[in-house]
Amino acid sequence: MNTWPEGRPGDNRGGRYGRGSSSSQPESARVMRQVRRGPAASPGQAGYGGAPQYAGGVPQQPSYVDGGYAEPPGGYDSGYNTGQVYGSPGGRGPGGPGDGMYEPRPAPNWRRRIKVTTITLVTLLVVTSVATYFWADSKLNRDVDLSKVIDRPEAGEGTNYLIVGSDSRAGMSAEEKKKLHTGSAEGKRTDSMMILHTGGGAPTLVSLPRDSNVTIPSYKGSDSGKLYQGTGRQTKLNAAYAEDGPELLVRTVEANTGLHIDHYVEIGFGGFANIVDAVGGVEMDIPQDIKDTKSGADFKKGKQTLNGEQALAFVRTRYALAGSDLDRTKNQQKFLSALANQVATPSTVLNPFKLYPTMGAGLDSLVVDKDMGLFDLADMFWAMKGVSGGEGKSMNMPIAGNAGNGNLQWDTAKVKTLVNELKNDDKVTVSSK
Repeated sequence: MNTWPEGRPGDNRGGRYGRGSSSSQPESARVMRQVRRGPAASPGQAGYGGAPQYAGGVPQQPSYVDGGYAEPPGGYDSGYNTGQVYGSPGGRGPGGPGDGMYEPRPAPNWRRRIKVTTITLVTLLVVTSVATYFWADSKLNRDVDLSKVIDRPEAGEGTNYLIVGSDSRAGMSAEEKKKLHTGSAEGKRTDSMMILHTGGGAPTLVSLPRDSNVTIPSYKGSDSGKLYQGTGRQTKLNAAYAEDGPELLVRTVEANTGLHIDHYVEIGFGGFANIVDAVGGVEMDIPQDIKDTKSGADFKKGKQTLNGEQALAFVRTRYALAGSDLDRTKNQQKFLSALANQVATPSTVLNPFKLYPTMGAGLDSLVVDKDMGLFDLADMFWAMKGVSGGEGKSMNMPIAGNAGNGNLQWDTAKVKTLVNELKNDDKVTVSSK
């Protein structure tokens, strides 16, 4: 039985154009059935044209008359979506209430955004700082045990650092030794020794010439623990380091000055050059032409930026200087102060691509005492920067002349005054001469 409106079978449509039709009627003339969208008629209700209601709630279809159609009762529904956003509150959207009108976006809560951004940045800064601290602290080589030093003088006001530049070639290749003119001598000796005093006033940097005449006191062996009684033997200061390392050097400095050493810092040849290169070089105003084949120094007078190789040659040069070791200590003071000043500049501190390589190169190459912390190291560098900026004082240990063995003899009276001023954290009035 045919159940389609107007008695049209679904598969036998005669000459009408449609599915399965062979009619030559053009596509534009096709008459599409229109579907009325709406609620199904209630049971027993007749559809338009007298057609019976169909099961399943299928809506009535329009009748077609001469290529047109008869509009069903209740108006024509094209079946096309009007653009209404179904399910939106109030039916907003095209075709719905408030057509063309949209709720304005709420104004940004800038106070909340700034607060969240600030908290995020502060948290990131704290996490980075803490991570950097533990990373840097782990790289310090705390190899010197000052608890092995016996018969120590009482500590005074402020802090005293013994800063040592050694000729250690540890970790250097043959090519690096040749490039840096270090030679290949076995063991370690001290090329420079300085006492840096920091406290409530301006810092003071005192160089101890390596050829200073000192008495080797009684001491306990750093490795054996054996007690070696002093015999009054006099020798050069750098011999104490060569004999039993940092612990005996500290013991000798304390015994001959009466000044308590709080911290020990040592750096070797290779590490020194690496720090200078990592910071991008250090600008120096060299007061005279210098040429020294032994250290590799070859400089013209005037301002210039020294790389690691040149810096090492500069601080080691003594044979080309009129005052030999005394002039060399002055150059070492100038350079270390300039280096500290360069490290502390914003261009280094605020640039992670320069800061971390500099810290890595420096911390890897430093040897410090077991009680040395990063804040102590920072205090030392800031004090060195102060000396460079003219806020502090740099000097040599006062020299009275040569001892009978040819070594440099300290001026006993001036040394005593200097040590008392440092102990009491007073302004230093003593001069090198």
